[in-house]
Amino acid sequence: MSSRLTRSRTDRILGGVCGGLGAYLKVDPLLVRLFFVLLALGDGIGVVLYVLLWILVPAQGAAPAGVEQTIRAGADEIAGRAQELGQNLQQAVAERPGQTATAVGAALILLGLIFLLRNLDFVWLRWFDWDKLWPLLLIATGAALLWRRMRGT
Repeated sequence: MSSRLTRSRTDRILGGVCGGLGAYLKVDPLLVRLFFVLLALGDGIGVVLYVLLWILVPAQGAAPAGVEQTIRAGADEIAGRAQELGQNLQQAVAERPGQTATAVGAALILLGLIFLLRNLDFVWLRWFDWDKLWPLLLIATGAALLWRRMRGT
């Protein structure tokens, strides 16, 4: 194991937490990412734990600092990444406003209709459960992304 836990600057998707943990524990960071995803999907604690580690663990190569400075740097980095994500999302929506609005609107109407019919106790919707829906949504989203990638669009 590495002598000090740090967030990775090179092996990162969001904050480098999983890359840093992988290097510290000498395991594949993909396994650490999978662990956090499973925790997040299970009861949501994975998201909280990831954000806490992002704030509390110093970045790789950062000068040793006090706890308050480390927390401030982590929080500032999260804020910067959130702002960058918002700008990227805004740009993507601006490039295809009609398609984005149509897809989001259709998804919201479909989900609203399913929840309404379930609350009205329609017999054929008693099977509906959020625990069954979110995996289907993940599969559909992944399939759509792969389909687009294969088509080259």
